[in-house]
Amino acid sequence: MRAKVDDRDTADREPIVVFRTQSTIEANVVVGLLKTRGIDAVISSGAPQVIFPLTVSGMGEVRLTVRWEEADKARRLIDEFRQEVSARLTRIRDEFCAVEKALGYCFTDRGLLEHALTHRSRAHEDVSGGVRDNESLEFLGDAVLGLVISDRLFRECPDWDEGQKSKARSVLVSTAGLAVVGTQLGLGEYLLLGRGEEKTGGRQKRSLIADTLEAIVAAIYLDGGIDAAERFIEHCFRSRLDAIRTDGISAGLTQDHKSALQEWLQAHDMGLPRYKLVATNGPAHSAIFESEVWVGEHSIARGEGRSKKESEQQAAEAALRGFVSV
Repeated sequence: MRAKVDDRDTADREPIVVFRTQSTIEANVVVGLLKTRGIDAVISSGAPQVIFPLTVSGMGEVRLTVRWEEADKARRLIDEFRQEVSARLTRIRDEFCAVEKALGYCFTDRGLLEHALTHRSRAHEDVSGGVRDNESLEFLGDAVLGLVISDRLFRECPDWDEGQKSKARSVLVSTAGLAVVGTQLGLGEYLLLGRGEEKTGGRQKRSLIADTLEAIVAAIYLDGGIDAAERFIEHCFRSRLDAIRTDGISAGLTQDHKSALQEWLQAHDMGLPRYKLVATNGPAHSAIFESEVWVGEHSIARGEGRSKKESEQQAAEAALRGFVSV
């Protein structure tokens, strides 16, 4: 006669280790595949859980555990999944190689790169709570970037006073400025976004691209030290630094002058700009529009263009040149 298994005995049984690896990426891929078959596996090492870090765990062996009654099924599925796991690993490695090529830097710990690319919308969608967003890296990257840019301005613009150097730094590390550099690197293509942010055009949002660039600066600093971070910043900002040094601070401004002006005014607690169309000259088919930009109760600049939008951009550019001229 077969002994009856007491439900209390099954509840007390320890989870069973069904998979061991030195790579957290492989562990996470296997977890995802098991989940598609209704089996919840847990990464039981002390290594941080991330989406797809291509690193060898610094904590040693990474183990996957499942409930004891699902262990045999999980092992069979893992054997069936081996080819698919290999294919996914290859694809993910290719994606990371593309990011590193764009950045001109190869990470020792690719988990840092994945962390830097992860927007909070993606982290919030992860029910395990193991996916970290890049906001803490943004904080560090902002400081590293500010230090390196300040050092370059100090060394390369010795005749400028403190106010001129501060204005130049503000232009270079503004959201608008960082977004231009991040777009040139193609960062939008590689952002790890939640579904909602993806649907609302997150890959094209200047603020997300700028924040991600700061996070990447921090990731490179943590991975390779200050020398590696300096080389990356030099690579990204050299042309704009040269333009500012030779042609004045306004040469470092982005082509989206309205956004740059708004960010400049907000950074200096001066409120938001307003634009007024003050004149339309010439025949309808080739009209010239004239706009003014106002801050508070004052008109601060005027611009012309073949469209209302162009005239506003010209007015914003004129205002910026007045604020940051050297």
